[in-house]
Amino acid sequence: MHDLSKSALVLIGFQNDYFSPKGVLYDVVEESSRVTGVVENTLSLLSHCAEKFAIVINTPIHFTQDYSELKHPIGILKSIVDAGAFKSGSYGAQTIDQLKEYKHVINEIPGKRGLNAFTHTHLAQTLIKNNVNEIILAGTVTSICIDSTARSAIDLGFNVTILSDCTSSRTPFEQTFYCEEVFPLYARVSSSHAFTK
Repeated sequence: MHDLSKSALVLIGFQNDYFSPKGVLYDVVEESSRVTGVVENTLSLLSHCAEKFAIVINTPIHFTQDYSELKHPIGILKSIVDAGAFKSGSYGAQTIDQLKEYKHVINEIPGKRGLNAFTHTHLAQTLIKNNVNEIILAGTVTSICIDSTARSAIDLGFNVTILSDCTSSRTPFEQTFYCEEVFPLYARVSSSHAFTK
């Protein structure tokens, strides 16, 4: 099995607005999430390996009630504003219930207000403090938050592994395209099953 003692598992987007049927953006990733089994596979990974990682980090995205931090949102950020998603204190912004079982090993890093989990957060400092040299990414949306976080991690000098069955995108095609054509240009791509063998 992969030595995880210098690896961090970084969880992105595991919130009700994406993964609960009552979430306002559930339809955006539902098909891809069902195809990859992102939630089930991530929970399985945690059940087998949570204690073996140097650190497990959750980086939820939260916005103020009026989204004042987003000056001129376009694309997915405009969709978030239009849908009223991820407002601090709302049901949709809460981390999914399935992760509660692992709250004793999950360190939550607040401050994510955009696409990249390193921006406006203490993620980089936390990784360095824990002697991490590799980050393993799980969550959603593959083509946006996973991609931008992974590229930043590479620029900061970390090795990156993206788990193809612990991530999901807006469509199954987009998920496959990123895992087969984009991520291999700069990162390692693995299934969680291959990764833990």
